[in-house]
Amino acid sequence: MRTPAGKDCKYYYQDFHRGRDVQECRLVKDNQDSLRWHPKDCAICPVPDILYANSSPYLELKLTIRNRFLGFGRNLKLEASCIRHKITIENPIVGCPQCAENRPALDLFRKALEQMDDAND
Repeated sequence: MRTPAGKDCKYYYQDFHRGRDVQECRLVKDNQDSLRWHPKDCAICPVPDILYANSSPYLELKLTIRNRFLGFGRNLKLEASCIRHKITIENPIVGCPQCAENRPALDLFRKALEQMDDAND
């Protein structure tokens, strides 16, 4: 669904049908450690970009919203992990390095690149 910031995110939900007024981020709603979500948080949220770049079914995200120093502004902290290999992912846009090693299509792509490099040398 399209967020108030104009990006598609599977965790964002809105319902304005027949007088309803529901807007929520289900990623933040499930996190008890987070502050309450506001629609303006979508403008600085990295989740839609990560979901666009990485479609791994094993990617698990946890978004926590906290106040900044002295309560001025809001800080979004994102934690990513791979539920298949049970590891923390440092760069969620790239994804799990162990999952990437297990993809045969990526191996073919790497071999083709190596052959191109060898041919150019």
